[in-house]
Amino acid sequence: MNVFIHLLIIIFNLCPAYSMAKEVVIYTSVDQVFSEPILKAYEKTTGVKVKAVYDVEAAKTTGMVNRLIAEKRRPKCDVFWNSEFAQTIVLKKKGVLTPYCSPNANEIPSLFKDSDCFWTGFAARARVLIYNTKLLKKTDLPDSILELTQSKWHSKVGLAYPLFGTTATHMTALNIFLGQKQTESFLKKLKSNDVHIVDGNGVVRDLVVEGRLPIGFTDTDDANVAIQAGKPVKRIYPDQNGMGTLLIPNTVALINNGPHPEAGKKLIDYLLSKHVESRLAYCESAQMPLRKDVKKPGYIPDFSSIKAMNISYEKIADHMKKTAKFCQNLFIR
Repeated sequence: MNVFIHLLIIIFNLCPAYSMAKEVVIYTSVDQVFSEPILKAYEKTTGVKVKAVYDVEAAKTTGMVNRLIAEKRRPKCDVFWNSEFAQTIVLKKKGVLTPYCSPNANEIPSLFKDSDCFWTGFAARARVLIYNTKLLKKTDLPDSILELTQSKWHSKVGLAYPLFGTTATHMTALNIFLGQKQTESFLKKLKSNDVHIVDGNGVVRDLVVEGRLPIGFTDTDDANVAIQAGKPVKRIYPDQNGMGTLLIPNTVALINNGPHPEAGKKLIDYLLSKHVESRLAYCESAQMPLRKDVKKPGYIPDFSSIKAMNISYEKIADHMKKTAKFCQNLFIR
């Protein structure tokens, strides 16, 4: 009998289906300066080795997504942590992801998670307007981004190229919420109003900080860098009396047939914890927790106090290419 039990123990330890994995592989598009400390803390707490592949600026998220698609038949990754949602949904449609309903996702609003548990959103950035307080008074400020087509804003507004990143996501969201006709009209009016098209949200922020433009579109993380540095700028969460402000959550998902599925689930549980949302709120990127009772700095508003644009993230992902094509023809032709 003792020999039999000894053999069972050996089999249990050798078989990956029964033994607890001591490592987990994660690909992440979140800036390494923000994601690495969180993953190192998990590693230290659990003793599980986290093998992280970080995004590089040259490849952006698209390069990492293409890698996951290429590895679909023989996955090397367990978890994908994305700084946005559109490419995560692309992976779902390509069959790269598998459902996992984390218990830590229960309090996250349904707007920010896949109904079939293929991905879950947390810790959001917002698409905001940043303005120079030396150039604009409170009485000058627009309530809606749609007001920026007015003649008084001629040649005074900055916008990152709407073919890439969160700006492309924002324009696609407008296309769905307002309809194609109204969105295309808005973009044509912006162009006619001599909007300054620049190379990124950070460039928009810098132009406003320097006083070369009074106002522009950017993300809360870019705006926060300048605000916390004491620059003469503030942010506006636009359209609070109308369509609402677009929120762009981080997303996390489990890879189908990944090498360490159970370890992957444990890591997802950790990333969806209130502790991690709090860390992302306190770091320089200043990401907004999507649940109550998460500790955060006072300058980050409560999620419940912001009117978020109520829109299907699946539809945004589906319409990205169509909107980008129109923007390319309008702004680059």
